[in-house]
Amino acid sequence: MFFENPLGWGRRAVYTGAVKGILFIVTAPSGAGKTSLVKALVEADPSLTVSVSHTTRPRREQERDGVNYHFVCRPQFEQMQQRGDFLEWAEVYGNSYGTSRHWVDAQLRAGKDVILEIDWQGAEQVRRLHPQSCSIFILPPTVETLRRRLVERAQDDEKTIDKRMQEAVREMSHSGEADFVVVNDDFATALAEIRGLIQARRAALANPRPKSGTQIRDPNPEKSGRIAP
Repeated sequence: MFFENPLGWGRRAVYTGAVKGILFIVTAPSGAGKTSLVKALVEADPSLTVSVSHTTRPRREQERDGVNYHFVCRPQFEQMQQRGDFLEWAEVYGNSYGTSRHWVDAQLRAGKDVILEIDWQGAEQVRRLHPQSCSIFILPPTVETLRRRLVERAQDDEKTIDKRMQEAVREMSHSGEADFVVVNDDFATALAEIRGLIQARRAALANPRPKSGTQIRDPNPEKSGRIAP
Protein backbone atom coordinates (compact mmCIF):
# COMPACT_ATOMS: atom_id res chain seq x y z
CA MET A 1 0.00 0.00 0.00
CA PHE A 2 1.07 3.61 -0.40
CA PHE A 3 0.10 6.90 1.21
CA GLU A 4 0.31 10.45 -0.06
CA ASN A 5 1.59 12.98 2.43
CA PRO A 6 -0.87 15.92 2.37
CA LEU A 7 1.83 18.60 2.53
CA GLY A 8 4.24 16.93 0.14
CA TRP A 9 4.13 16.44 -3.60
CA GLY A 10 0.99 18.44 -4.39
CA ARG A 11 2.42 21.51 -2.71
CA ARG A 12 5.63 21.45 -4.75
CA ALA A 13 4.40 20.25 -8.16
CA VAL A 14 4.56 23.63 -9.87
CA TYR A 15 4.96 23.46 -13.64
CA THR A 16 7.70 25.75 -14.92
CA GLY A 17 7.48 24.94 -18.62
CA ALA A 18 11.10 23.77 -18.72
CA VAL A 19 11.73 20.73 -20.90
CA LYS A 20 13.89 18.45 -18.80
CA GLY A 21 13.91 15.17 -16.93
CA ILE A 22 12.24 14.49 -13.62
CA LEU A 23 14.12 13.82 -10.40
CA PHE A 24 12.79 10.99 -8.24
CA ILE A 25 14.12 10.46 -4.72
CA VAL A 26 13.77 6.99 -3.20
CA THR A 27 14.55 6.67 0.50
CA ALA A 28 14.30 3.73 2.88
CA PRO A 29 15.96 2.23 5.95
CA SER A 30 18.51 -0.53 5.32
CA GLY A 31 16.70 -3.79 4.58
CA ALA A 32 13.41 -2.29 3.36
CA GLY A 33 14.03 -3.41 -0.23
CA LYS A 34 14.98 -0.05 -1.76
CA THR A 35 17.88 -1.31 -3.88
CA SER A 36 15.95 -4.28 -5.29
CA LEU A 37 12.93 -2.11 -6.12
CA VAL A 38 15.04 0.56 -7.84
CA LYS A 39 16.90 -2.11 -9.83
CA ALA A 40 13.60 -3.58 -11.05
CA LEU A 41 12.27 -0.12 -11.95
CA VAL A 42 15.30 0.81 -14.05
CA GLU A 43 15.47 -2.59 -15.80
CA ALA A 44 11.84 -2.27 -16.92
CA ASP A 45 11.92 1.41 -17.92
CA PRO A 46 14.71 2.55 -20.30
CA SER A 47 13.79 6.21 -19.75
CA LEU A 48 14.79 5.89 -16.08
CA THR A 49 18.39 6.02 -14.91
CA VAL A 50 19.77 5.66 -11.41
CA SER A 51 22.54 7.78 -9.98
CA VAL A 52 25.62 5.93 -8.72
CA SER A 53 26.79 7.50 -5.46
CA HIS A 54 30.36 8.14 -4.34
CA THR A 55 31.27 6.56 -1.02
CA THR A 56 34.17 6.10 1.35
CA ARG A 57 32.75 2.73 2.43
CA PRO A 58 35.00 -0.28 1.70
CA ARG A 59 33.91 -2.25 -1.35
CA ARG A 60 32.24 -5.59 -0.65
CA GLU A 61 33.39 -8.67 -2.54
CA GLN A 62 30.41 -8.79 -4.92
CA GLU A 63 30.37 -5.03 -5.64
CA ARG A 64 31.82 -3.32 -8.72
CA ASP A 65 33.33 0.14 -8.77
CA GLY A 66 31.24 2.47 -10.93
CA VAL A 67 28.27 0.10 -10.88
CA ASN A 68 27.22 -0.21 -7.24
CA TYR A 69 29.16 2.84 -6.05
CA HIS A 70 32.10 5.00 -6.99
CA PHE A 71 34.51 3.95 -4.24
CA VAL A 72 36.84 6.76 -3.18
CA CYS A 73 39.17 7.41 -0.26
CA ARG A 74 38.17 9.94 2.38
CA PRO A 75 40.65 12.67 1.28
CA GLN A 76 39.28 12.43 -2.28
CA PHE A 77 35.71 12.60 -1.02
CA GLU A 78 36.52 15.65 1.09
CA GLN A 79 38.14 17.38 -1.89
CA MET A 80 35.01 16.78 -3.98
CA GLN A 81 32.88 18.08 -1.13
CA GLN A 82 34.95 21.28 -0.84
CA ARG A 83 34.69 21.86 -4.61
CA GLY A 84 30.91 21.63 -4.43
CA ASP A 85 30.81 18.51 -6.60
CA PHE A 86 27.97 16.93 -4.62
CA LEU A 87 24.28 17.62 -5.04
CA GLU A 88 23.89 16.07 -1.61
CA TRP A 89 26.05 14.19 0.83
CA ALA A 90 25.61 12.47 4.18
CA GLU A 91 27.45 10.48 6.81
CA VAL A 92 25.88 7.04 7.32
CA TYR A 93 27.25 4.34 9.65
CA GLY A 94 30.58 6.16 9.79
CA ASN A 95 30.98 6.36 6.00
CA SER A 96 30.39 9.28 3.64
CA TYR A 97 28.04 9.10 0.64
CA GLY A 98 27.50 11.74 -2.03
CA THR A 99 25.67 12.29 -5.33
CA SER A 100 27.44 13.93 -8.26
CA ARG A 101 25.85 17.28 -9.00
CA HIS A 102 27.31 17.46 -12.51
CA TRP A 103 26.09 14.00 -13.53
CA VAL A 104 22.54 14.59 -12.29
CA ASP A 105 22.29 18.02 -13.93
CA ALA A 106 23.56 16.61 -17.24
CA GLN A 107 21.00 13.79 -17.20
CA LEU A 108 18.12 16.14 -16.39
CA ARG A 109 19.15 18.60 -19.12
CA ALA A 110 19.21 15.68 -21.57
CA GLY A 111 15.59 14.93 -20.65
CA LYS A 112 16.27 11.76 -18.68
CA ASP A 113 14.36 10.89 -15.54
CA VAL A 114 16.77 10.23 -12.67
CA ILE A 115 16.33 8.16 -9.51
CA LEU A 116 18.39 9.08 -6.47
CA GLU A 117 18.68 6.18 -4.04
CA ILE A 118 19.68 8.14 -0.93
CA ASP A 119 19.01 8.48 2.80
CA TRP A 120 16.70 11.00 4.50
CA GLN A 121 19.51 13.52 5.06
CA GLY A 122 20.35 13.66 1.37
CA ALA A 123 16.67 13.70 0.40
CA GLU A 124 16.15 16.79 2.54
CA GLN A 125 19.02 18.57 0.78
CA VAL A 126 17.79 17.63 -2.70
CA ARG A 127 14.20 18.73 -2.04
CA ARG A 128 15.50 22.19 -1.16
CA LEU A 129 17.55 22.43 -4.37
CA HIS A 130 14.98 20.72 -6.62
CA PRO A 131 11.51 21.61 -5.30
CA GLN A 132 9.88 19.84 -8.26
CA SER A 133 11.42 16.49 -7.37
CA CYS A 134 9.14 13.63 -6.34
CA SER A 135 10.21 11.82 -3.16
CA ILE A 136 9.11 8.31 -2.20
CA PHE A 137 9.83 6.70 1.16
CA ILE A 138 9.75 2.89 1.35
CA LEU A 139 8.78 1.34 4.67
CA PRO A 140 8.82 -2.28 5.84
CA PRO A 141 5.44 -3.60 7.09
CA THR A 142 6.83 -3.94 10.64
CA VAL A 143 10.07 -3.37 12.51
CA GLU A 144 10.24 -7.11 13.18
CA THR A 145 10.08 -7.81 9.43
CA LEU A 146 12.91 -5.36 8.84
CA ARG A 147 15.16 -7.11 11.36
CA ARG A 148 14.36 -10.52 9.86
CA ARG A 149 15.32 -9.28 6.39
CA LEU A 150 18.64 -7.93 7.69
CA VAL A 151 19.40 -11.26 9.34
CA GLU A 152 18.40 -13.29 6.26
CA ARG A 153 20.57 -11.33 3.83
CA ALA A 154 23.59 -12.39 5.96
CA GLN A 155 25.77 -9.35 5.25
CA ASP A 156 26.29 -8.16 8.83
CA ASP A 157 27.02 -9.53 12.27
CA GLU A 158 24.58 -9.17 15.20
CA LYS A 159 26.23 -6.00 16.50
CA THR A 160 26.02 -4.32 13.10
CA ILE A 161 22.40 -5.38 12.70
CA ASP A 162 21.56 -3.83 16.08
CA LYS A 163 23.19 -0.60 14.92
CA ARG A 164 21.28 -0.69 11.63
CA MET A 165 18.00 -1.22 13.47
CA GLN A 166 18.65 1.80 15.71
CA GLU A 167 19.40 3.91 12.66
CA ALA A 168 16.35 2.49 10.83
CA VAL A 169 13.98 3.62 13.57
CA ARG A 170 15.46 7.12 13.39
CA GLU A 171 15.28 7.13 9.60
CA MET A 172 11.65 5.94 9.52
CA SER A 173 10.69 8.89 11.71
CA HIS A 174 11.40 11.08 8.65
CA SER A 175 9.01 9.21 6.34
CA GLY A 176 6.46 11.99 6.72
CA GLU A 177 8.78 14.40 4.92
CA ALA A 178 8.46 12.48 1.63
CA ASP A 179 5.71 13.06 -0.92
CA PHE A 180 4.61 9.43 -0.88
CA VAL A 181 5.10 6.46 1.43
CA VAL A 182 5.08 2.92 0.01
CA VAL A 183 4.88 -0.08 2.37
CA ASN A 184 6.93 -2.96 0.96
CA ASP A 185 4.93 -5.86 2.33
CA ASP A 186 4.82 -7.60 -1.06
CA PHE A 187 7.57 -6.85 -3.60
CA ALA A 188 5.41 -7.02 -6.75
CA THR A 189 2.73 -4.81 -5.21
CA ALA A 190 5.24 -2.22 -3.99
CA LEU A 191 6.92 -2.19 -7.41
CA ALA A 192 3.61 -1.63 -9.18
CA GLU A 193 2.73 1.21 -6.78
CA ILE A 194 6.04 3.00 -7.36
CA ARG A 195 5.65 2.60 -11.13
CA GLY A 196 2.20 4.13 -10.83
CA LEU A 197 3.57 7.11 -8.89
CA ILE A 198 6.25 7.69 -11.51
CA GLN A 199 3.71 7.53 -14.34
CA ALA A 200 1.38 9.90 -12.50
CA ARG A 201 4.20 12.38 -11.94
CA ARG A 202 5.13 12.29 -15.62
CA ALA A 203 1.52 12.80 -16.62
CA ALA A 204 1.12 15.73 -14.22
CA LEU A 205 4.07 17.57 -15.74
CA ALA A 206 3.10 16.67 -19.31
CA ASN A 207 -0.42 18.07 -18.75
CA PRO A 208 -0.04 20.92 -16.26
CA ARG A 209 -3.11 22.48 -14.68
CA PRO A 210 -3.85 26.11 -15.58
CA LYS A 211 -2.55 28.63 -13.06
CA SER A 212 -5.05 29.90 -10.52
CA GLY A 213 -7.16 32.72 -11.97
CA THR A 214 -6.45 31.79 -15.58
CA GLN A 215 -9.49 32.09 -17.85
CA ILE A 216 -10.03 29.25 -20.32
CA ARG A 217 -11.64 30.50 -23.51
CA ASP A 218 -14.29 28.40 -25.23
CA PRO A 219 -13.02 27.77 -28.79
CA ASN A 220 -16.61 27.56 -30.13
CA PRO A 221 -18.75 29.92 -28.02
CA GLU A 222 -21.59 30.03 -30.55
CA LYS A 223 -22.02 26.26 -30.65
CA SER A 224 -21.84 25.85 -26.88
CA GLY A 225 -24.16 28.77 -26.18
CA ARG A 226 -21.54 30.43 -23.97
CA ILE A 227 -20.02 33.81 -24.56
CA ALA A 228 -16.24 33.85 -24.60
CA PRO A 229 -14.76 36.25 -22.03
